[in-house]
Amino acid sequence: QVQLVESGGGLVLSGGSLRLSCVASGRTFSGYSMGWFRQAPGKEREFVARISWSNENTNYVDSVKGRFTISRDNAKNTVYLQMNSLKPEDTAVYYCAAKPFGGTWNRAGDYDYWGQGTQVTVSS
Repeated sequence: QVQLVESGGGLVLSGGSLRLSCVASGRTFSGYSMGWFRQAPGKEREFVARISWSNENTNYVDSVKGRFTISRDNAKNTVYLQMNSLKPEDTAVYYCAAKPFGGTWNRAGDYDYWGQGTQVTVSS
């Protein structure tokens, strides 16, 4: 079992920045790919970014490319999402998730473990 706890959300003005963190505990973090998803009111949960266990591969949804950066520190069992140039349409609850190595990675159903979410609100 893997427990995930997100932090770092908040209220920010359009154009501002936030850094989300997700700390994993429980069974070993080793070999797990990590993803960030978001869900706005009335919308489905949306893939945002993912990073492989080795840090060699990252992927982003088109709407955040060039603005968001996913990274991880395996020694600290932590994954980060640096969000710059935030826009009101980025407003959502952001979730981190973990999945074993292999397979697809851009669908919520691909992930076995989820955090409780952290609210990000971007005002114009």
